[in-house]
Amino acid sequence: MEFDKKFWATAFTLTGTIVGAGILGLPYVFSKSGFLIGVFWLFFLGVIMVFVNLCLGEVTLRTKEIHQLPGYAEKYLGKWASRIMFFAFVFGIYSALIAYLIGEGQSFSQIFNGNLDYAIYYSIGFWIVMTLLLREGLKGLKKIETWGVTVIILLILGIFIYFIGGVKVDNLSYVNYENIFLPFGVVLFSFLGFSSISELRREIKGDERKLKKAIIIGALIPVVLYILFSLIFVGVLGASVFEVATLSFGNIIVVLGIFTMLTSYFVLSFSLKDVFRFDLHDRKYSFFFVSLLPLILYLIITYFGMAGFIRVLGIGGVVSGGITGILILLMNVQAKKLGDRKSEFSVFLNWLIISILSIIFILGVIVELF
Repeated sequence: MEFDKKFWATAFTLTGTIVGAGILGLPYVFSKSGFLIGVFWLFFLGVIMVFVNLCLGEVTLRTKEIHQLPGYAEKYLGKWASRIMFFAFVFGIYSALIAYLIGEGQSFSQIFNGNLDYAIYYSIGFWIVMTLLLREGLKGLKKIETWGVTVIILLILGIFIYFIGGVKVDNLSYVNYENIFLPFGVVLFSFLGFSSISELRREIKGDERKLKKAIIIGALIPVVLYILFSLIFVGVLGASVFEVATLSFGNIIVVLGIFTMLTSYFVLSFSLKDVFRFDLHDRKYSFFFVSLLPLILYLIITYFGMAGFIRVLGIGGVVSGGITGILILLMNVQAKKLGDRKSEFSVFLNWLIISILSIIFILGVIVELF
């Protein structure tokens, strides 16, 4: 069978967006709740997020013009939905970018200095490099995602093979029901890839019939990687896992964290740039909001000690993921009626499904915040 380069580049774009800072926070929350509870949340929320991603994929295929999430929300639900979607979209992206800056700074500081004392300087250096890479555009996106995700997969498999002999069954069988909901926000964050779906539509142009399969595969690869990754860290270290998991082992393992956050940082910045290009039709201030503002927020949060790595992931996951998920379901219903293009696939959706999933998202916000 001939290798479909365009298909796999498209699927890897979604995988690369999803597998970011979230994977580095999973072992920590799993070690507090219990590995089995963590795996339950992975499967439970993983299925939900694949479904919602497919709903969004259908929305993009039923629309001739290219938009980002706020643009689709305005087209099918109105300006009120566009404003809410814009808030959720931007909140989620900024949460992710801040988490990546925290994680990358700590990772580079650990590698080159053996401690976290110089994390803020390395974060600024990482920000400069990624800002320059963003100029490469969609061509650079495909190149970075394909190679970046390949490296991530190989590194995780290598870690699994190397450390599997040190896994202790007692560490994996431990369960703490008091923390049963602790992984919810971080797990939900670890599956956020909504912002890249419109990019997938553009990347696979001409082969839109393959978009459904690309979304499913691109979203399921992270589930397998998350299980293997968390199993090793929790199985070997038990409760002694750092918030940024890769800092728990040697410098070679820290490289994994650097690659996972690098790929997602690029895609999310590119998606944020698209909001100004396609939805707001404003390029004048895009550099400030896409590049400078994430750095400013990171510096403020770091200087005042307002939130750590896990807290940023949890809040970002439930707020952005919950609001965006609900709006996507509503958009899908309207797109089936009002879309100006025939979609290559259709997702079965009714108000019972919408109600159940909305309740789950809302409860997630309540549990994480209160």
